[in-house]
Amino acid sequence: MTGRAGVAAGSWAAVVALVALAACSPAERSAAEGSGATDATSATSAAAPLPVAGRSTVYAPHGLVATSQPLATTAALRILEEGGNAFDAAVAASAVLSLVEPHMTGLGGDLFAIFWSAEEGRVVGLDASGRAGARMTPEQIAADGFDRVPYQGPGSVTVPGAIAGWAALLDRYGSRSLAEVVAPAIELAEDGFPVSPIIAGQWSDLVDLLSEDAGATATYLVDGGTRTPEAGEWFRNPDFAASLRMIAEQGPSAMYGGPLGQRIVAHLDTVGGYLTNDDMAAMEVRWVEPLSVDYRGWTVHELPPAGQGIAALQMLEMLESYDLAAMGHNSPAYLHHLIEAKKLAFADLDRYVSDPDHLEIDPMQLLAPAYVEERRGLIDAGVAREEVEPGAAAQQSETVFLVVADDEGNQIAFIHSIYEYFGSGVVAPGTGFVLQNRGAGFTLEEGHPNRVAPGKLPFHTLIPGFVTRDGEPYMAFGVMGGSMQPQGHVQLILNMLDFGMEPQAAVDAARFRHLGGLRVAIENVTPELRSALEGLGHQITDDWTRTAFGGAQVVVRLDGGGWAGASDARKDGMAAGH
Repeated sequence: MTGRAGVAAGSWAAVVALVALAACSPAERSAAEGSGATDATSATSAAAPLPVAGRSTVYAPHGLVATSQPLATTAALRILEEGGNAFDAAVAASAVLSLVEPHMTGLGGDLFAIFWSAEEGRVVGLDASGRAGARMTPEQIAADGFDRVPYQGPGSVTVPGAIAGWAALLDRYGSRSLAEVVAPAIELAEDGFPVSPIIAGQWSDLVDLLSEDAGATATYLVDGGTRTPEAGEWFRNPDFAASLRMIAEQGPSAMYGGPLGQRIVAHLDTVGGYLTNDDMAAMEVRWVEPLSVDYRGWTVHELPPAGQGIAALQMLEMLESYDLAAMGHNSPAYLHHLIEAKKLAFADLDRYVSDPDHLEIDPMQLLAPAYVEERRGLIDAGVAREEVEPGAAAQQSETVFLVVADDEGNQIAFIHSIYEYFGSGVVAPGTGFVLQNRGAGFTLEEGHPNRVAPGKLPFHTLIPGFVTRDGEPYMAFGVMGGSMQPQGHVQLILNMLDFGMEPQAAVDAARFRHLGGLRVAIENVTPELRSALEGLGHQITDDWTRTAFGGAQVVVRLDGGGWAGASDARKDGMAAGH
């Protein structure tokens, strides 16, 4: 297991660099040794490091959790310390995040996971996404006055798969009951909690959306529905507690055919939704075989369609033939090649990826060496391509991502989302949670594999990631945030594997986000870098917020046992171990 994280932070870069160098061809190795990691020009024109608050990589001997909110991290640690495993802890964290980060995730959303099962000695994938309702047809959508699938509102709601995902994960791999692992979330919902600052700031921008729905107003606004809670202000959600208690007592059937699901459908019937009780009762998760590619001696795993993980794999395949380390981290040449690879991968993503039962091609065709070589040939080192933008299905997402590892060797990357901020914006009165707007992932384009239809899975942005080496587990990771996710996955992987950064540095490093066409946002862009990229034809925009670059969590297995982990300073969260 040469090159794993069983070293001090100061020597991490040297060890990983040696492993990466060993994986190169003799010609590549010679070039890398001769050129060094960067030259003076690339170093001075690269994006400056982020001014983070001095977070360190967290090292732990037994188990580790990293989430986007501290209360979720501590809830998961509580489960681990009481003898639960990584799968129990992941569901506990997800339940708490559904309460404390309600604009990002919730009981009305979907989830995906990719993980190392220590008992089985393999990487496993879980797809717990819901389908379009029986009444969600192109004809009905047009009859309701829409020229596209509604982006928010009741017409955007699809079956929420998260509760089915929790139950399936626990039934097959957990060691605790659903009631046991959601107990911390119920307790917090009943007693209340102080809202954390980044979440409070994002929440405050959504008063208008929440004011459009009576259930959302009652649930998420305070002072008579006039404002959102401020940072440090206590917030309670007794309706959420009641819904989660019902799920704990009755199991997932409460949502899928039972009283909770019936309440949701009855409300949607009154406001223009497309779901039926039969749609809810038919919810089933899918255990899936992850897709993977080899990258410089590591194997990178992503979930198959209808998600966008294949775009990250295609980008890595296109980039592997370049000496990225010699270009210099976040140098003009480095960023240019990544941005151009992203455009090509996303063009394929938008054209081909949909419900796996409706794909026109085998997804592996997009990763075939000859096809990747053909796509790589379209990258011009001197000119930015103005590629056709991906469709609306690939643009936005509001999400939480978490990682957990335990003393048994299990390691899980877990992602849970309601899509847009506060999803559809619709809360069935008395339930305490918002319903997702995943229907917005469909298109109305005739003949497109992702065209909306009853019982169909929409294109999905959610992608957890995993890395192995020589058949052994290495890293569970993810970067939340819509179309940022494949871009973030690639940047994080390159930070770790090509540039030898330790986990927290890899998470904190400045990122780019290609927005479409020639438009690119870059954190901490220097004047020199801006000038160099604009000289290649890129349009560098300053119209972005810090959250546009997503939030990452990482857990790495150490050579000598134990774990190293990191949580993104762009979020309120933290990594902690025991």
